[in-house]
Amino acid sequence: MKHRHVYSTQEMAHARKAIAALHMRGIGNDAISLVARSDVEMDRIPDTLKEADTDSVPAAVRGMELGGATGLLAGLAAVAFAPFGVTLAGAVAIGAMGALVGGWSSALMGAALPDPVRQQFDDEIQAGRVLVLADIEDEQLPALREAMAEAGAADLDYVSPVGAK
Repeated sequence: MKHRHVYSTQEMAHARKAIAALHMRGIGNDAISLVARSDVEMDRIPDTLKEADTDSVPAAVRGMELGGATGLLAGLAAVAFAPFGVTLAGAVAIGAMGALVGGWSSALMGAALPDPVRQQFDDEIQAGRVLVLADIEDEQLPALREAMAEAGAADLDYVSPVGAK
């Protein structure tokens, strides 16, 4: 399973050094993202390395899970209450509608929130530092640590399963 690790570099030149050290150890651009203040991102970070700056996708997933569960429970309750005349297929349909509405509304709310890395390390970002995010398998951890030490990047003690952010 992949985990996200976050490191802080002083400026873009240090972040480039960290990226080069990661590449030398077989960690490609698909596993690397950069996060910085908007003025730094606009001018100096290539689009392929920019990290998405909202929480909309994780929020949508959470909303679909909660909306679907709530809709299914409501549908099953309607099945149990005979005067409504809802069948088991109707209960599943109500659950699906709950998942859609929950996912849609949560995605809209999540789009207004910064992603968890930006929330947690806002002070680092506002201070002008460039965060290097690496989504790696557990067996790549020694190579990651070695590369980051070589580049002088500071470990921000953040580990999260990829996809959960």
